[in-house]
Amino acid sequence: MAFFLEALLGGLMAGMLYSLVALGFVLIFKASGVFNFAQGAMVLFAALAMARFAEWVPQWIGIESRLLANGVAFVLAGALMWVVAWTIERFVLRHLVNQEGVTLLMATLGITYFLDGLGQTLFGSSIYPINVGMPKDPVFLLENTFEGGILVNLEDVYAACIAALLVATLSLFFQKTSTGRALRAVADDHQAAQSIGIPLNRIWVIVWFVAGLTALVAGVIWGSKLGVQFSLTTLALRALPVVILGGLTSVPGAIIGGLIIGVGEKLSEVYLGPYVGGGVEIWFAYVLALVFLLFRPQGLFGEKIIDRV
Repeated sequence: MAFFLEALLGGLMAGMLYSLVALGFVLIFKASGVFNFAQGAMVLFAALAMARFAEWVPQWIGIESRLLANGVAFVLAGALMWVVAWTIERFVLRHLVNQEGVTLLMATLGITYFLDGLGQTLFGSSIYPINVGMPKDPVFLLENTFEGGILVNLEDVYAACIAALLVATLSLFFQKTSTGRALRAVADDHQAAQSIGIPLNRIWVIVWFVAGLTALVAGVIWGSKLGVQFSLTTLALRALPVVILGGLTSVPGAIIGGLIIGVGEKLSEVYLGPYVGGGVEIWFAYVLALVFLLFRPQGLFGEKIIDRV
C-alpha cells in the first residue's frame, strides 16, 4: 500500500507541472483560436531569462540576498514575457485576424524558432541553474502508519503546491475580475465581444502574457529540478496528451488531464513496466491521448470545435 501511495503522490505532483504547460495551450486557444506550438519555447525563454537575471542582478545592483535577487529576477523575467506578448500581438496576430487555422499554426511555429534563437542570443546556450531555495532532500512520511514510510521528494511537493496556487489564482482571475470576464466573453464569441466594446488586441496581449507567466513558473520549477537547458522545449510535447485528454477549450480539463496523465504514467511504469521491459512512462500518455482522439476527440471537458465555428 505504501508503494502504491508513493507512486500515486509522485504522479499527482508531476501531473500538476504538466497542467501548468497545458494551461498555456488552453488559454491562448480559448481567447484567439490559435493552437500555440510556441508554448514550449516560451517555457525555455522564460526560464533562461529567470536564470540569467538571477545571476546578473546581484552584479548590477550589488545585493547579496538570494531571495531578493530571485524576486527581482522573476519580476524582470515577467516584464520580458509581457514584451514578448505585446510583440507577438503587434507584429503577428494583428495581421492574421480571420486567417485559416493552418496559417495561425505556422505562425506559432515561426514564433517557436524565433524565441529559441533569441533566447540563445540574449542569454547563451549553456545549462544554467536556478536556485530558488526549494529543498532537494527526500523525506519519509507516515512512518508510524506504513512500514518504512512513504518516500516523498520535498522539491516535488513545493513545486506541486506552487502550481496549485497558480491554478487557483488563475481560476479566481477568470471568475471574479472584469478582465477575466472579458477574456471569457472573447473565448465564447469574438464578434459578440467586439460588438459590446471589448478590444480584442488588448485581450490577446493579456492572454499571451498570462500564458507567458504560466510558462515562467513552469520554467522556474523545471529549471530548479533539472537546470535550464534547451530540452525544456520538449515540455510542450509532454503537455499535448494533457490537452487532448482534458479538452483544448477547458481550463479545468487541463488540470484534471494533467493529474490523470501524471498518475497514469507513474502507475503504468511501476505495475506494467516490468512485464513489457520498462519504458511505459515514455509512451503511455500518447497512447491514452490517441484513444481519446478516436473515441472522444473533444476530450473530457472540451466542446466540439465544430460547435464553436
